[in-house]
Amino acid sequence: MGQAIQSALNPTGIQAARISDLYWLMFWTSTVVYVAVLIALTVAIWRGRRSDAGEPSRATAAKWVTAATAISIVTLIGLLFASVATGRAMGSLSTENALGIEVVGYQWWWSVKYKNPTPSLEVTTANELHVPVGRPIAISLKAFDVIHSFWVPNLHGKVDLIPGRENLITLQVDRAGVYRGQCAEYCGLQHAHMAFNIIAEESDAFERWLTAQRTPAPPPSSPELTSGLAVVERGPCQMCHTIRGTTAGGRFGPDLTHVATRSTLASGTVPNTPDALTSWIKDPQHIKPGTKMPSTGLSEQELQALVAYLQTLK
Repeated sequence: MGQAIQSALNPTGIQAARISDLYWLMFWTSTVVYVAVLIALTVAIWRGRRSDAGEPSRATAAKWVTAATAISIVTLIGLLFASVATGRAMGSLSTENALGIEVVGYQWWWSVKYKNPTPSLEVTTANELHVPVGRPIAISLKAFDVIHSFWVPNLHGKVDLIPGRENLITLQVDRAGVYRGQCAEYCGLQHAHMAFNIIAEESDAFERWLTAQRTPAPPPSSPELTSGLAVVERGPCQMCHTIRGTTAGGRFGPDLTHVATRSTLASGTVPNTPDALTSWIKDPQHIKPGTKMPSTGLSEQELQALVAYLQTLK
């Protein structure tokens, strides 16, 4: 997986391109206006020093002010129409054959569910969205606790997640890659550590990923892994997390069935490596103060077995 990209000036989707076009239109218009004002100010100062201000010069100045006012009004109206047209175009992306995804914002992570008319074919993951290139994506946005905001600068603008309300964002990715998103609405202590990645893949690669995500967790293949599974099922993990294929069925925290396939832990806070996973389980408050995940109080042997088991969940 490549380095995640995050830039509103590097659009890779239809919607982001419209926002980028509007930005550059406003940027260059503002630049021209700024330069014109500086030139007019310079000319006015130069002429004021060379001659006394009389009635003719005041009349001329009045004409220039009137002209500048008219041009400003026309320019502002033009930018208003461009902004409205962009806003209308943002909602014009067809949702026919769109991939349906539900995203729920929590303090401070993202639940991701791939919808399907057959419940057994639905997929639940966390903090990463895999999407096919060139296909419309319809994302339903909800908040569990406070207001969050879903923002992937390369792909679309910001859309809020509001408790008790469902908002919808439609986007399409035109180029394969990894695009970083984040919460853009202050939502508490760890707002800055509430990121996610959108991994855009060709259709075949996406379908393979989706099929793999539908499978339950593999059974342990060694005594150490069996001990790790026992820690999950008999310890505090099963109270908050789900691992399909085991007795762990908690709904409060992220689904861990395929946690080893994710690139980061704690919603983009640390990379998903054995050492980082060990540190995260051992003392999550040290890594992400205020997180709802408590310290587990596991022994070193239990912790080692648990990490080894979680690393097999691919």
